[in-house]
Amino acid sequence: MGKLLKITIIGVFLALLGERIVHFIHRINLGREIEPIELPNCQLLDGIEHGSEDIEILPNGLAFISSGLKYPGMFSFAPNRPGEIFLLDLNDKKLRPSSLRISRGFDVSTFSPHGLSIYIDESGDTVYLFVVNHPHISKSTVEIFKFDDDENVLVHLKTIKHASLHSVNDVVAVGPESFYATNDHYFNDFFLRSVGMFLGLRWTNVMYYSPSDVREVATGFYSANGMAMSTDKRFIYVADVSGKTINVFEKHANWSLSPVKVVQMETLLDNLSVDPVTGDIWTAAHPNGFKVFMYNAEDPPGSEVIRVQNIHSDNPVVTTIYANNGSVLQASTCAVIWEGNLLVGTIFHKALHCKLE
Repeated sequence: MGKLLKITIIGVFLALLGERIVHFIHRINLGREIEPIELPNCQLLDGIEHGSEDIEILPNGLAFISSGLKYPGMFSFAPNRPGEIFLLDLNDKKLRPSSLRISRGFDVSTFSPHGLSIYIDESGDTVYLFVVNHPHISKSTVEIFKFDDDENVLVHLKTIKHASLHSVNDVVAVGPESFYATNDHYFNDFFLRSVGMFLGLRWTNVMYYSPSDVREVATGFYSANGMAMSTDKRFIYVADVSGKTINVFEKHANWSLSPVKVVQMETLLDNLSVDPVTGDIWTAAHPNGFKVFMYNAEDPPGSEVIRVQNIHSDNPVVTTIYANNGSVLQASTCAVIWEGNLLVGTIFHKALHCKLE
């Protein structure tokens, strides 16, 4: 009887292990290859060589680009170089991004910028740039800057730290000092991140932060990542990378969120952005998650750009706009649209500009 019990336990364990392996392979799209979809009128941006993880564009066509993100388990072409915020004027045909100067008092030597968000005050005169930062990897901060467009400098206003914001990924600014944030509990430990993904644990959330109120407003994500807000400011969109979903939430007057719908995708979505004219959601994705974390220059991670139209309808239209196997652009993270200009960013590689009109 004892021997039979042992055999049974081993059989159950192997069955569960096999199920987890199949689940993990599906979740990271291991082995997936993509057919290329090229776009005309595209060029890589000169001067951006070490990542363009997130991009935000002002209504006047000035784009902020975060570059130089570093954390354990992720490849970097420049692991010892501090991060930067680039500025690109999409009205300038030369398309030459420049590294923005940051005001004194901010430690640029440990700057590791991640997600970005813009808040413009009611007068329209003051632009705040929110930047997720991982200065010492083990903890994250949210840095708030004011953009001085006369001097082209970021004036550092405040560093936000909080125990509940253990490892922030992306933010959506909703006030000069308030925001929503995707919060990843295993960001600073590659082993735990891998174990969590393997076990299928839903241990990431969305937090709301203001100086007087910090609370969880959504949970149950495998790996909550990019965020965006609808053009009418009624809805918050959240990408779940390994869940391969876009999650739609209604935003309420007390800043709470209520779930509206979940749109299932086929690829590992990263950051989200919203077309300011049409309201379409644009996202960049990782066709094969294994290639991102196990970087191989001979077989680099590819890139995808996806547009989601009419997400609030019963039948959203999902279209792959661009796909590349890594020969041009590796490990895409964001796709942002402005007046026919498409910018595509990456974790650690270059940035691509395409003219769609």
